[in-house]
Amino acid sequence: MIQPLSNFVFLEYEKQEEQDGILISEVSNFKPATAKVVAVGPGKMDRFGNFIASTIKTGDRVAVDPFIVREVKIEGVDYLVVREDEIFAKL
Repeated sequence: MIQPLSNFVFLEYEKQEEQDGILISEVSNFKPATAKVVAVGPGKMDRFGNFIASTIKTGDRVAVDPFIVREVKIEGVDYLVVREDEIFAKL
């Protein structure tokens, strides 16, 4: 089981549906903009030393910038890794 530290969030690729009449760049075919949350860190400390708990939870669907995600393979499974503040929205 993955247990992220700080405000890191582990995501799984979410398959994109093909849409007629819309051109999708090759880059977006390799890195989807939506993903499912697999594991979430506890949160982070702000600059004043106050703890800020994570607002994302396992199972959420989220939107992320496909160009800022980091990819990691753990035990043969590909994951995306982002900081919570790099997530645009819950879906």
